[in-house]
Amino acid sequence: QVQLVESGGGLVQPGGSLRLSCAASGIGFSSYWMYWIRQAPGKGLEWVASINPGGYSTNYADSVKGRFTISRDNAKNTLNLQMNSLKPEDTALYYCATTPRPTTSDQRSQGTQVTVSS
Repeated sequence: QVQLVESGGGLVQPGGSLRLSCAASGIGFSSYWMYWIRQAPGKGLEWVASINPGGYSTNYADSVKGRFTISRDNAKNTLNLQMNSLKPEDTALYYCATTPRPTTSDQRSQGTQVTVSS
């Protein structure tokens, strides 16, 4: 059974930082591309970042490039997202996922809320 369990969301002021982590089980984690996606209130899913199985190739949405860093630890089956210089428009429910457009619950985590507000 695939499980993706997130931690690390919360409330932060504009310009602040947060680090999200996602623990994976039930999959061959080191063989998967992994993704962070988000959903802002009233909007659809937005791809944020992706990382290849070896962890040496990353891609970012233009909206987060230079501020967010995706990483992984295959020995610990963990995916991370370091978010710096946060903006109010980064407020969203953040998911880790095994696909950029998950259609079933086993393809993504439960989601963690990130709120950027003063």
